[in-house]
Amino acid sequence: MLKKNPQTLLLLMTFVMSLVFSVWQVLLNNFVIERASFTGAEIGILQSLREVPGFLAFTAIFILLLLREQTFALVSLALLTIGVGITGFFPQVLGLYLTTILMSVGFHYYETINQSLTLQWVDKSETAGFLGKALAWRSAAALTGYGSIWIVMTYLQLDYQWMYAIIGGLGLLMVLALTLYFPQFPQGEVQHKKVILRRRYWLYYLLTFFSGARRQIFMVFAGFMMVEKFGYSVSQITALFLINYVVNLLFAPAIGRFIGRIGERNALMIEYVGLIVIFTSYAFVQQAEMAAVLYVLDHLLFAMAIAIKTYFQKIAEPKDIAATMSVSFTINHIAAVVIPALLGMLWLYSNKWVFFIGAGFALCSLMLALNIPRHPAQDKHVNWPANA
Repeated sequence: MLKKNPQTLLLLMTFVMSLVFSVWQVLLNNFVIERASFTGAEIGILQSLREVPGFLAFTAIFILLLLREQTFALVSLALLTIGVGITGFFPQVLGLYLTTILMSVGFHYYETINQSLTLQWVDKSETAGFLGKALAWRSAAALTGYGSIWIVMTYLQLDYQWMYAIIGGLGLLMVLALTLYFPQFPQGEVQHKKVILRRRYWLYYLLTFFSGARRQIFMVFAGFMMVEKFGYSVSQITALFLINYVVNLLFAPAIGRFIGRIGERNALMIEYVGLIVIFTSYAFVQQAEMAAVLYVLDHLLFAMAIAIKTYFQKIAEPKDIAATMSVSFTINHIAAVVIPALLGMLWLYSNKWVFFIGAGFALCSLMLALNIPRHPAQDKHVNWPANA
């Protein structure tokens, strides 16, 4: 019998999101090429459209004027499942753009509200460990999604249309079950219903921005390098994804507990030093196997970014959490809109400089992390300047 508590609801919603989204993501490139005859131009536009709702995540705060956060999270999750479920029925350029936008609106609103609820519902002393556990649930759901693709499309030999419909429909049923099974939990401190940019959160904003910038380099260019430079096949890239998820499944909970023990400042310094080494190594790596090792380590280090969220939880006014999560998601996606296009042009000139810039972003983050107090609190959010 599932416990009817907020933590269980958060983990189950995370499982549904990751299950449905991972299937959409892993099938996308093959589907748009085989069924919609996409070229690089169309897939570029589609990926840009997918990021726009993330850039506009700050609008979530206005929807909270009408909906409670728990209800909003479930509605957003339902939109995600519907968008994925109908994807296969619109194998044309315009249809795929529209279903992607619907899916992305649900995904980005859900992620925004999920982060807010986690910081409100989970005690500060347990947040790092809980977020590590949530990463493991994401990985388990993604692995389940990959298994479902193998069963439906290989063993049952059904088309993309039915794979999307089955996983989207299953996800929607799971959202309905969660809505009916769990009661409305109290939100604690009443949240602000307006956009908030506070000077005292400046360090959190900057850490969030550079995190988004580095993640774009990893997501767009590290994987692209595997194919262009080392000739990785589809099966080999899929194997890398599987390894990443298995590693997260095994180690993410331990990383969360580790952050809780050593503190946010030390955890982020370890992450950023590691990323400087990895991005610099990307620029010079010549062996396919070593590139794969760097790729897995890169993905694992991103789990340390949990510390940015727990740092904010400790310094924030409780009633600021929902509004600030909305704004921070937008800040995180500023890079998603700009970085791929600009560095894509640089890639044509020198792929090494793309990774050097990634190392530079990590160095900037390291300098910022040095300003995090050893014991962050509402009255101690930075080391310098003391009255910032």
